[in-house]
Amino acid sequence: MTAVRTGGARPRTDARPAVTRRPSVTRPRAAFWPTFVLLIGAAYSLLPVLWLFTAATKSSGELFTTFSLWPSFTGGFAENFQALITTRDGAFWQWCLNSLIFAGGGALLGTAVSALAGYGLAKYRFRGKKLVFDFLLIGVLIPGVILAIPQYLLLSTIGVAGSYWSVLLPCMISPFSIYLCRIYASAVVSDEMLEAGRLDGAGEWRLFRSVAVYPMVPGLITVFLLQFVGIWNNFLLPYIMLSRSEMYPLTVGFFSLMSQGNDQPNTYNVVIMGCLVSIVPLIALFLFLQRYWRLDLVSGSLKG
Repeated sequence: MTAVRTGGARPRTDARPAVTRRPSVTRPRAAFWPTFVLLIGAAYSLLPVLWLFTAATKSSGELFTTFSLWPSFTGGFAENFQALITTRDGAFWQWCLNSLIFAGGGALLGTAVSALAGYGLAKYRFRGKKLVFDFLLIGVLIPGVILAIPQYLLLSTIGVAGSYWSVLLPCMISPFSIYLCRIYASAVVSDEMLEAGRLDGAGEWRLFRSVAVYPMVPGLITVFLLQFVGIWNNFLLPYIMLSRSEMYPLTVGFFSLMSQGNDQPNTYNVVIMGCLVSIVPLIALFLFLQRYWRLDLVSGSLKG
């Protein structure tokens, strides 16, 4: 028999495991030059806004005789604003209303059309789908300036040139907005949910309203913002389509002030103050909708 050894020290059961040190990870520092270039770009973009604000505080005599980026404290801001709201019997407020009608109505209609078209291109199969999408990409590459004259001739033929619809109708169809909605619908609208809805007897219109619209909201807000800003800043289309000054938007109205005869009073200060006031709705809109704005169109995709 083999003798079993019972004596001696027992092995320790409370011994702590050896701690292995992790190698220190050096976090990469932010590159200096890319940050510097971004700061230069931000300053370049904000410089016109700073000049607009400082120029709005100056009188006509100070506008071209003082330093451009230094404001005036002689009360020119209040005088310029008073001149703005009284010029042409308060036409500025009518121009503001027209701009809101064109930008708000055009953005809403354009977003609705883009959502329907983008959803159809993303989730339906039909003959000629690739050809339609290729023509859509060609439309993205064509500048809107080229289409202004043909659109005027077409709308004048059907008798709507010179009306509000002559500006709203061309804004309803935006190839770039349809392209964005098509990409976003492909990313966030689940095919399984659509098939489950069809098995439950839901129609296609109900599927779009109940299943597709809600996950597409961030993308639709992005399309709405882009449409609103583009129509708000549009000059050529309303300049060609409209002939009556009471229907002008802000862009065409300010141009009419700048292009009046030499016998009229100087309107530089009025136009500068009007441009400063006209950017307030854009800033307010971005601040109000910033929680929904998504530049990355696949950030809201459904997780499997």
